[in-house]
Amino acid sequence: MVEDTLHLDIFRVNEEKANRYTAFCTFVAAVVAVLMWVLNLCGFFIVDQHLMNVAMPAGVALFLLPSLLVRIWNGDTRLLKYAMMCCFMIGIAILNSALTIQLVLAWSCPVVLSCHYYSPRFTHFTLTGALLGMLCATYVGLYCGVWDANMMRSVEMPGDAAFRAEFIREATAAGDNLLLRVFNFYYIPRAAIVIVVYLISITLSRRTHGLLKKQEEDNREKERIGAELNVATQIQASMLPCIFPAFPEYKEFDIYASMNPAKEVGGDFYDFFLVDADHLALVIADVSGKGVPAALFMMITKTLIKNAAQSGLSAGAALETVNNQLLENNEAGMFVTVWLGIYEISTGRLTAANAGHEYPALKRADGKFILFKDKHGFVMAGMEDVKYREYELELHPGDTLFVYTDGVAEATDANDRLYGTERMLDALNRKENAGSKELLLEVKADIDRFVGEAEQFDDITMLALNIKS
Repeated sequence: MVEDTLHLDIFRVNEEKANRYTAFCTFVAAVVAVLMWVLNLCGFFIVDQHLMNVAMPAGVALFLLPSLLVRIWNGDTRLLKYAMMCCFMIGIAILNSALTIQLVLAWSCPVVLSCHYYSPRFTHFTLTGALLGMLCATYVGLYCGVWDANMMRSVEMPGDAAFRAEFIREATAAGDNLLLRVFNFYYIPRAAIVIVVYLISITLSRRTHGLLKKQEEDNREKERIGAELNVATQIQASMLPCIFPAFPEYKEFDIYASMNPAKEVGGDFYDFFLVDADHLALVIADVSGKGVPAALFMMITKTLIKNAAQSGLSAGAALETVNNQLLENNEAGMFVTVWLGIYEISTGRLTAANAGHEYPALKRADGKFILFKDKHGFVMAGMEDVKYREYELELHPGDTLFVYTDGVAEATDANDRLYGTERMLDALNRKENAGSKELLLEVKADIDRFVGEAEQFDDITMLALNIKS
């Protein structure tokens, strides 16, 4: 049996559900049996009441027993299904012995029920038990049950058991082998019907079993990929600066950044690092695409930019160098937008270059946040030997610089409305003299309120630099 060797959770769960379903079906059979018993007592049927009063209590008790076994052996599913099916088949055998003409095809019921377990071995066991039980019930019914005209041709149905036995002996002595005739012309056709039902059921069962097996394999593969993505998420998060305050020894500025990926891993990234004791590099970037490919391209880009900036290159020169490096092995055709700024701590002068990235937002000490429409260059990894023009900003105490990726402005609500830069500026200006961390938390909270229950489609990355006095 497949579940014995694979121990797949999905089949174990299915078996527990099948046990409960089987118990429910046998309970329904018990209710129907009781109803038939009552109707016969009221004269609706012509079955001998003595036979009914003997067979029905035993049959009903066996039909109800699976419901009790499910409660007692809730966890022992391996033994439970065999015990329940035996109860069902013995109950049918008892009723079939008394009421052969009415219940002979009821043997199809346990066979169909057993296929619900998607276990070929268990269905083989049930079919064998059903065929043997029906054979025994047929011959027992000859002596003590309601005779079937198909068995006895046109013979009237005698009710006395002794007369029945004498009749069978006389028929056999006269050369009419009644027992063989019952087997050939009564049992064999009905057994064939049960076998046909079995073949149809087992075919459907095996197809469903195959689908469940594939589903379980897919689930395990998804779990494996999910575990690997969790590790990738942790690796990506560890590559971004995440300890704040970042430079507690520097009282001249306050910096804070955050990245919320749309998937397990993202293509956005931010970075900040000291080039030397007097220069702080700030980076924010957005790689095309989503998921693992974007995350891999992001890590390569981040490493190359940091190496270029720390080698002493200016912002524009660093982007030009990295652009050509990214193009060397970019068969996937990915590209990245980058804003890179190098802040001179002693003078407050910021030299920056923009490779197709969003406009920064700048707030002066006595003003509000506005978009600073800087000089845009072409995206990185898009074309060889691109030149990136630099520009300078003078940052004074009380000024704040805010850079972000397009996931902020392009956040979408359930009605496909964009959050937009205007709402972003309103959120930035909502709290005057807010620190860098408080500023980013306010923008993210405002985005969440706007988006509501809508799905996040893009990474949301932000960085703020606040100049202290």
